[in-house]
Amino acid sequence: MYRVLIALAAWLALSSPSWAAPPAPLSSEVYGRLPSIELMALSPSGEKLAYVSISGDSRQVVVKDLADKVLVAAPVGDSKIRALDWAGDDHLLITASATQALGSFSGTHEFDQTISLNLTTNAVMVVFSTNPAILHSTFGYLGAVQQAGHWYGFFEGLPLTKTRGFDSGSLSANNYVSLYRVELDSGVATLAASGAQRPHDWALDTEGTIVAHSEYVQTSGVWTLHVGDRPGAPLVSLTEPLAEVNLRGLGRTPGMVLVDKATPEEWSLADGSHAPLVTDRLIAGYIHDPATGRLVGVWPRGDRPEQQFFEPRLAARQAAYRKALGGDPKLISWSNDYRRMILFTEGDTDPGTYWLVDGKSVRAYAYPYPEIPDVNLGPTRVVSYKAADGLEIHGVLTLPPGREAKGLPLVVLPHGGPQGHDNLGFDWQAQAFASRGYAVFQPNFRGSDDQGLEFRDAGFGEWGRKMQTDISDGVADLARQGLIDPKRACIVGGSYGGYAALAGVTVQQGLYRCAVSYGGISDLSSFLFWLVPADGDDRTATARYERKFIGAKANDDPALRAISPAQLADRADAPILLIHGADDTVVPIAQSLQMQRALQKAGKPVDFLQLKGEDHWLSRDASRKAMLAAAIAFVERYNPVN
Repeated sequence: MYRVLIALAAWLALSSPSWAAPPAPLSSEVYGRLPSIELMALSPSGEKLAYVSISGDSRQVVVKDLADKVLVAAPVGDSKIRALDWAGDDHLLITASATQALGSFSGTHEFDQTISLNLTTNAVMVVFSTNPAILHSTFGYLGAVQQAGHWYGFFEGLPLTKTRGFDSGSLSANNYVSLYRVELDSGVATLAASGAQRPHDWALDTEGTIVAHSEYVQTSGVWTLHVGDRPGAPLVSLTEPLAEVNLRGLGRTPGMVLVDKATPEEWSLADGSHAPLVTDRLIAGYIHDPATGRLVGVWPRGDRPEQQFFEPRLAARQAAYRKALGGDPKLISWSNDYRRMILFTEGDTDPGTYWLVDGKSVRAYAYPYPEIPDVNLGPTRVVSYKAADGLEIHGVLTLPPGREAKGLPLVVLPHGGPQGHDNLGFDWQAQAFASRGYAVFQPNFRGSDDQGLEFRDAGFGEWGRKMQTDISDGVADLARQGLIDPKRACIVGGSYGGYAALAGVTVQQGLYRCAVSYGGISDLSSFLFWLVPADGDDRTATARYERKFIGAKANDDPALRAISPAQLADRADAPILLIHGADDTVVPIAQSLQMQRALQKAGKPVDFLQLKGEDHWLSRDASRKAMLAAAIAFVERYNPVN
């Protein structure tokens, strides 16, 4: 009998497929909920660790010592926390955002507010709250300094225009941010530099001295860089009609500043000499050392989320952690002496792990998605293919866990932006659909920023045109390989991806069984008039950029009709689900309402889910869960796995 069992086991091993049985899918709520922990930041000494803990829509700011003793656990309700910053070891700066309508600004806007929490006295100060001449909102944080025993933070704020009879003043479209020096306990704010009625950026040294500033003239598109904080002859003058240039703080060495352009440069304040920083990649973000203010690294855009460090000690530590942990661990925060660090890893076998480094010790500290086991994650990989005109396109393919990659039903998940991209890592939406048995394809169509400036620029004028066919060309390539069934595909997207989803069943036809749009654009002309309401003129960089990307000569360009889904509702050849946040300040909910009316008038099937109190980014737990549950249910109804 024993030999029979051995033979049977051997036969089963040979005859069974190499892929394991699919795991039971988890509830969509597990994937849709907000991460349980985020924004981890070490204090300068490395003795304290701050983060945001999330349970449902309730958040609290937590500060612990390295023995895990809780020093602060401050409930902040459903406030949308956007950043945590340290000013020394005893002041924690908490920045949250809210959707508000203010002054003569049209519509609603997302405004930030920053709170200074003194960990020694437990006193709380709201930046600008005691200053009637400044809007009680912050528009940027440029660091903090300690002087004469007091901590001061440098914040960008909007000065109010004085109104006769009212001390508080008012806000108008002609107000531009100025820079203020704010005492972090009393809240007393003093003007450090005026915005002078045009957009400015400032670079400060560790003493709080303004070493350089830049100015931008919207009408002419001229950008100038100046030494110090005074007006005068500029060090350099550049014509940048799309405003793709900014002063981003100090460079790598004394006397140098960083100028963020398509090809970023470092400029010498002494003689105006300059050199490119990184030439082969577009840059997602810059890494400055909190202690010195110096540029120490960058986040290059590409197929993988990665960091590149210039500071030798950080580069060496990163290499060591990459070898020890595998993949591309990210250095999120570190102490001034680099002894203690926070790392973050994620991927298709890891929905996210924060690691605490203390000297030579490295331990897993926290998990954003602790309820998602590795077995429920589908494998991901980068794919490449040729568009119809021969341009090479990259994308990310996520396969369902435990299923053979053959003839799978497909969910196409185009990204927003459109100047953005998807890369390898944990994607909660992609993994949620994959767990249900779908292959998920995230194409980085032309106009995306994963392959450099030339590839990005290839998207100009291609909304609804080649940017759209790049997506369907990728679907065709996956079908050619036998990975997916092209007759069993739906398209789901948010923001620009929502536009691409709507265009996929109106501008294009015969490709998808259903379409889901979250916060998507449906009518390009009305969107441009909402975004740039100045009668179609070209006086702002925003107007010039959006029209160039979309391919419009004016807001009311007749050519926009042929690529606007709401104008083509009678061509819709698949059911559509519209989802939109009522407080969306990036794409107004009117875009989805207009699409709904057009589809209903044309007698086409349409469902609509309005998310009350939600913004463009699905910042609330209940909204993320509702959006994901509705999208999955809709796709499963019209494109079932079995």
